[in-house]
Amino acid sequence: MPPLGIILESPDRNLPQRAIYTVDGGNLTLSGEGRKEGQLVFSFSDGTMSIVKKLTFNNDNFDIALTIETINAPSYRLPVGTNFGVFDREQREHKGPVILHNNDRQEYDNGMSESEFFNGNINWIAQEDKYFTAAIMPVTAIDGAEVWKEGANAEIAIKITQPKSDFILYAGPKEYDRLEKFGVGLEHMIDFGWFAFIAMPLFWVLKFLYKYFGNYGWAIIVLTIAVRIPFIPILNKSQQSMKKMQKIQPMMAELKEKHKKDPNKMQKETMALYKKHKVNPIGGCLPMFLQIPVFIALYNVLLKAIELRGAPFAFWITDLAVKDPFYVLPIVMGGTMVLQQKMTPTAMDPKQAKMMMLMPIVFTFMFLSFPAGLVLYWLVNNVLGIIQQYYVNKKPD
Repeated sequence: MPPLGIILESPDRNLPQRAIYTVDGGNLTLSGEGRKEGQLVFSFSDGTMSIVKKLTFNNDNFDIALTIETINAPSYRLPVGTNFGVFDREQREHKGPVILHNNDRQEYDNGMSESEFFNGNINWIAQEDKYFTAAIMPVTAIDGAEVWKEGANAEIAIKITQPKSDFILYAGPKEYDRLEKFGVGLEHMIDFGWFAFIAMPLFWVLKFLYKYFGNYGWAIIVLTIAVRIPFIPILNKSQQSMKKMQKIQPMMAELKEKHKKDPNKMQKETMALYKKHKVNPIGGCLPMFLQIPVFIALYNVLLKAIELRGAPFAFWITDLAVKDPFYVLPIVMGGTMVLQQKMTPTAMDPKQAKMMMLMPIVFTFMFLSFPAGLVLYWLVNNVLGIIQQYYVNKKPD
């Protein structure tokens, strides 16, 4: 949780590193059946200045009300707590300070070099990792916030000059509904990226499906099917276009050989060939570009949603938020990519086609360390693609 210490900013008066606070209300125990709310009061005085910190706890949530009162004390900084550490390549998630300033989320890590001060509307400051956060939300007016490098760590704190200030501290999971209830934008702690406007509806649908199936694995499968349905018509057209492109490849080769010394003539004849056979050369690519925002949005949902943490699917998949311990899903996923490539018509020359066959291998190695929930989504999407490609291949031209 956020620490109880504060950092005095007077150059000639500093709070001792081992300052002794007196505590009023120690050994506080709260429970659902007994005492549900309680307060601890920490007091310090050196004979000239005094600091009193009142913390009010509730048994059924992760937030703490904090009031700080000072007498004859200089301005101070209220830090958020221990830095969560360096960027975790296994989790692919930010770790460290983050701030919502004028409704703009900004994040920092241990690689920062220069300190930065923020004025204006400070919604909150926090330290975060993939699934958890410690945050401070000011209730009364503050002077600003600062992020700086302290040794090897990046730290963040609120700056205060007022003798009395109120805050809400939060130390707990990054659950959207829980964070949203504070009404200060703390839900932006969950960053779904550029396509958050697409990711949020997908996230809500995923949670709705979980309520129905009681299993996030099945919820991911159903969501993947639902997301693909709107793209079926344009994907059909794309695959049909690729079939036509493959069919006219011998004619294209003849034109290139015939007009290899006259590029303008070759281009003109090529366009005429496209028109005659009703082929759109970019028809196979456009649907993929249309799907990219949805794929990225769903990727971020499955990668970042704490709801998948510890969620089992079936058999050996006991946690959809971590990698498949036996690598079965990513290997099968790679196999579906190979099959899909072999089934898909291509207008590429043989050398290019062989190079493309390396893609399943690359993707398989990438997905070995991906969360099982994300690999499950990709696998199901590939299977749906194979079924659709089979249908298109069997359909007469």
